[in-house]
Amino acid sequence: MMNTRTEHDSLGAVEVPEQALWGAQTQRAIDNFPVSGRPLPTRFIHAVVRLKRCAALANQSLGQLDQERAKAIVHGCDQLLSGAHEDQFPVDVYQTGSGTSTNMNVNEVLATLATRSSPEPVNPNDHINMSQSSNDVIPSAIHISGALAVTEDLLPAIRHLEATIGAREGELKDEVKTGRTHLMDAMPVTLGQELRTWREQLAAARHRIEATMPGLLAIPQGGTAVGTGVNAAPEFAGLITEELYNLTGLDFTTMDHKFVGQSGLDAPLALSGQLRGLAVVLMKIANDLRWMNSGPIHGLAEISLPALQPGSSIMPGKVNPVIPESVAMVATQLMALDTANGMAAQSGNFQLNVMLPLVASNLLEMLKLASRASVLLADSAIAGFEVNSDRLKAAVGRNPVLVTALNPVIGYANAAKIAKRAYQEGRAVIDVAEEDTDISRADLEKLMDPLHLTRGGVPGA
Repeated sequence: MMNTRTEHDSLGAVEVPEQALWGAQTQRAIDNFPVSGRPLPTRFIHAVVRLKRCAALANQSLGQLDQERAKAIVHGCDQLLSGAHEDQFPVDVYQTGSGTSTNMNVNEVLATLATRSSPEPVNPNDHINMSQSSNDVIPSAIHISGALAVTEDLLPAIRHLEATIGAREGELKDEVKTGRTHLMDAMPVTLGQELRTWREQLAAARHRIEATMPGLLAIPQGGTAVGTGVNAAPEFAGLITEELYNLTGLDFTTMDHKFVGQSGLDAPLALSGQLRGLAVVLMKIANDLRWMNSGPIHGLAEISLPALQPGSSIMPGKVNPVIPESVAMVATQLMALDTANGMAAQSGNFQLNVMLPLVASNLLEMLKLASRASVLLADSAIAGFEVNSDRLKAAVGRNPVLVTALNPVIGYANAAKIAKRAYQEGRAVIDVAEEDTDISRADLEKLMDPLHLTRGGVPGA
């Protein structure tokens, strides 16, 4: 049995572990919600702590909080933001839908820390939570933690992946391979063109993510219980955003109608949706890499991904495309979490959404997974794959679809006959075309030059 101390709240006495920094309300939440064993992410807790720090300074500026207590609260916040006491926030994700339990967990821990350096006791409700409600703190913290994760982690990760692809793109701009539509042989393309497709898809996904930032930077802090701002001075919200800028460097703004940010999750959901879009792009890249790497004997074997680990516990020598597989699983999870976020966002009943902790957890999980998977894909797959040039050239040379280049000269029907014969006889289409047309070998080589065909236009023109 662990040693405990007795704490009190409005419902009565509660036994709390003796060394815990939290108080009665946190302990009730620990006891009430033994669901997943998974607390909210540290990044989210830190967003709440940032708000508490900003609130202390704002309340001091407004003359509502004395200087000594404000100084003690700021000191406690700085301890937490430096990484101390991370084990003091154990409340489960699946808790009260407003996140009140987490808000009070932070309030109680900060009250304990602040009281240690304050000449007067610091109360979790009266001082730490002054001018606030869980109902504006938690949605604001979703915005803040999401915006910081986007700017600090996700956008740099996507840019890194784009740059890695761009470097290989230039290197492989003249490496011709067989294009594929419906997974079937089509006209030739270059590896550089394939990689440029990935890069431009990623850039477009990044731009769409960036477009969600203004919504995230608008926060409902100052709306307090229902959005009206009861018990908060009119100037409080503006002071909060000023202090947030000092802490983060991001231009947070206060919502004109704070009801929107408390009863709705529109901005976080917009980001979630664009992360789903990014997931689709990552899945496409991962699957293209898996197909291109397939083999090495009886698949496409166009490239060889880095051999990172043995691929089988029973088949010696087998090596699998483990990085693309990992990224594909991440992409799948991102899409699933977005679906959960969409369902949660529907629970904005009247003046409060009551699935805030779920969205907070899911959104930050999505941002972490997308960031890490992007860097992993860049560094452990794309940067180091080798091109099997001889195999590419041989496959392009045998591709009867090259006869498409002769359509403007001999017509589609005649070209189809040549392709069919080349397929049936297993011969190079240029050899069959030389026999079945009066076009010279030199002209055929010019018309059907694979690299020239990757550049579009009319062959031979």
